[in-house]
Amino acid sequence: MAGGPFAAVPAALPPRVFAAVRAVVFALALAPLAELVRLGLTGGLGANPVEFVLRWLGTWTLVALLATLSITPLRWMTGWAWLLRLRRMLGLYAFFYGTLHVTSYVWIDHFFDWTQIVDDIAKRPYLTFGFLAYVLMVPLAVTSTNSMVRRMGGRNWQRLHRLAYVSAAGGVVHYYWLVKADTSRPVRYALLLALLLAVRVWYGRTAAASASRRGPGPAELAR
Repeated sequence: MAGGPFAAVPAALPPRVFAAVRAVVFALALAPLAELVRLGLTGGLGANPVEFVLRWLGTWTLVALLATLSITPLRWMTGWAWLLRLRRMLGLYAFFYGTLHVTSYVWIDHFFDWTQIVDDIAKRPYLTFGFLAYVLMVPLAVTSTNSMVRRMGGRNWQRLHRLAYVSAAGGVVHYYWLVKADTSRPVRYALLLALLLAVRVWYGRTAAASASRRGPGPAELAR
């Protein structure tokens, strides 16, 4: 699918250029937290600061997770292999914002009242889905290092990291049931997630069909 206007950018960037791109993406990913701090220091958190902080961090968790899931389809579309080198950083940012979101709920909203927290998660479906979405992100963050990829094996690692789609789906449901009135934003996120999943399924089937038409290679025939 790569080509056309995308060919103007090389598939592999020079080290210095990629380092600059990575620094820009890093700064952009950190910008929502910096803006939240600025709003807190200037009294811009509104009439309900706790709710504002929770929704802000939760929204950016989902945005970062969807951005992470967009990397592979964008790489297929553009042919820019260097995009894949940004995926881990974006995924860790999603976990970072998710951790801040959960920490804010436990600390600022409930002041470590674990009985109330467990009761809320068990009785309120939107909290149940949100909690499960975060829990699914934990093994993805833990296994994000190169050493874990080697230890697990590439195929097993890929299978595990497909949980990112499940986590994102849980986050969308959590957001949809939370807002109640204006559901336009979570619906847009749901449509984007559905599109990303559809593209992945389509590409996987297309690649499998292409490989089947080519037939087995010399290595397979020699077995």
